[in-house]
Amino acid sequence: MPLAHITLATRDVQASLTFFAEALGWHPINRPGNIGRRAAWLEIAPGQELHLVEVVGFAPSPFEAEFGRHIALAFPAAEFDALKRRLLAHGATLIEPERATPFERFFFRDPNGYVFEVVDAGHESAA
Repeated sequence: MPLAHITLATRDVQASLTFFAEALGWHPINRPGNIGRRAAWLEIAPGQELHLVEVVGFAPSPFEAEFGRHIALAFPAAEFDALKRRLLAHGATLIEPERATPFERFFFRDPNGYVFEVVDAGHESAA
């Protein structure tokens, strides 16, 4: 059962759309017209999407963390440095992992406060 989409609340849909498109390279796609609020859809990978919806007064959970809620992404380790530069240039904060793993990885907090883990796409299994 593959993951179809993730929905994230945001105070600013356009700023979030720009962050994910420019920092991560995700592509904006058409969205349904029945949302009733500002929203944007992005394709993460074939058949996988991120849905952004504007929520007035949105605040991130205090449980966004390595040992809390986060979203993990696979990315080639050889491209980590370039990705980190793009993330920083677009307002993300890099976070050091709390525990060591046998593969390369790092965490970042996006401008909304969500935490993402980036793991080496070439590793065999998550630890």
